[in-house]
Amino acid sequence: MRHLLSTEQLSRENAIQILDTAQEMSAVGEREIKKLPALRGRTVVNLFFEDSTRTRISFEAAAKRLSADVINFSAKGSSVSKGESLKDTAQTLEAMSADAVVIRHWASGAPARLANSGWIDAAVINAGDGTHAHPTQALLDAFTMRAHWAKLSGNPSVGADLQGMRVVIAGDVLHSRVVRCNVWLLRTLGAHVTLVAPPTLFPVGVEHWPCEISYDLDATLDAGVDAVMMLRVQAERMNASFFPSTREYARRWGFDDARLARLDALNLKDTIIMHPGPMNRGLEISSAAADSPRSTVLAQVRNGVSVRMAALYLLMSGELRTEQSDAAAQHPTSPSSTDLPSAKDPS
Repeated sequence: MRHLLSTEQLSRENAIQILDTAQEMSAVGEREIKKLPALRGRTVVNLFFEDSTRTRISFEAAAKRLSADVINFSAKGSSVSKGESLKDTAQTLEAMSADAVVIRHWASGAPARLANSGWIDAAVINAGDGTHAHPTQALLDAFTMRAHWAKLSGNPSVGADLQGMRVVIAGDVLHSRVVRCNVWLLRTLGAHVTLVAPPTLFPVGVEHWPCEISYDLDATLDAGVDAVMMLRVQAERMNASFFPSTREYARRWGFDDARLARLDALNLKDTIIMHPGPMNRGLEISSAAADSPRSTVLAQVRNGVSVRMAALYLLMSGELRTEQSDAAAQHPTSPSSTDLPSAKDPS
């Protein structure tokens, strides 16, 4: 496998190989000198057409810990802001002999276009495209869940999957690229996934996703859950009113203090609370929930560096096996996008 564009392309073996490698990479962060010579002399370009501090810094830290040279490219203040196309930018990077390109783009399908165009001879990693996909976020979420699941089972085996784990993902499903990748990856790893959101925040065709659908967060929690992931309400992508008010949204679909206490009342003492960040405290999650011992928010950030180290290493070394999941054979890994316009300010 040359590129990482979505989690639909990953077989169970692919996913576990990345997670196992990330487990090994996590030990690097505990060393006094946090470096491996694995990618010395290689060049990684962070090509960000859309703002993202957390993801860009995480990829930068991952590449530097592998001793790669890192070039950070931002659309703002560059030739892109003057109208340069994705093709022209890619060919510029090709002339600079980039070995891997980590791309975030406001248009769904941009990473796939870059990977399949022939414009550049480099590994391409999708760091988020439109509302389509964000595979490394899903992988770091799965890595975090797997550590918790192994701890509960008493079997810390690195090769464990998520068989039997009950995961609830709640919030702005419509605009989230995180949820799409998580649903496919978690299902591949054996978890049972339930999506919870207002009817207006589910995308068309969600009934065909490999998960259950619910509009009632409390009822879903009452049925039992091992991990609850709250999604950010992406107001910047909304051009209409998708719910009556933020107060009403927080009351019905936010993980507030009352729902935090509800987990204790239901004797769900081992349930973890997750969030891909950044968080809207008081809207989709309360401060008490975000800062509670159940929260894995900071662990997800730490794990993100290890997972991205694994992805960069396996893709750039050619060691990621080329098996493809059954889902990938039936569903395209990315929307078609033959003529992407130049970048624009996503706000």
